[in-house]
Amino acid sequence: MRVVFRALKNGTTNVFKAVREMILHSGLPFEPAKINKQWPRFSYGPSLSVHQQALREYVDVYLSALVPAEEVQRKLEEASAGELVILNVQRVPYAMPSVQNLAAAAIYSVEGPFASFALEQTVENYFNAPRVEAVYRSESGLALSKNIKPYVLQVQTLCADKIRLTLACAEGKWISPQEVVASYLGMEIPAQQEDWTVEGFIFVREGLYWQDSQGALYLI
Repeated sequence: MRVVFRALKNGTTNVFKAVREMILHSGLPFEPAKINKQWPRFSYGPSLSVHQQALREYVDVYLSALVPAEEVQRKLEEASAGELVILNVQRVPYAMPSVQNLAAAAIYSVEGPFASFALEQTVENYFNAPRVEAVYRSESGLALSKNIKPYVLQVQTLCADKIRLTLACAEGKWISPQEVVASYLGMEIPAQQEDWTVEGFIFVREGLYWQDSQGALYLI
């Protein structure tokens, strides 16, 4: 069963653990995980970085018996302990790719003090260039320039302090919205990004999308 949910994060919520505990206490006939037979088998992700939020997150739950989607949603809602809001539940074929493998694009909204930067171009004009460079700096001081244009499908100004980014998975790799915004603002990006973000900006993943053979995107 494919479950779409939203995490009510308080800054300390471990979403992976919250998902596992929700399934575990739901009473659903879940398949056991390979690493621990006491835990449910599920596929969660793509996960967010610590400095991102999401309106929709995804988990595929493997059940050992046929259960109606409505019942799955009800039991998960009862077991969510107020940490997760269940938005949608649907049955998908067993052989269907996980969301991690199905996702071809992600849409983010980014809100922050764009007006405080001396920007020479609109975000649309900046990413309309045939090549867009981001500069990465290692701890040793070595700088590396990378063309991030293939990752950026579309950009849109929503208002003076908010934009929307449609980012693609290119050759099996993703780029973070922080990297895209840093490039636009003329900022260098640390090569190691585990706890890095663009300070003062809020990054929200609105949804993940799959792509058909004609290039059209559809919300997962």
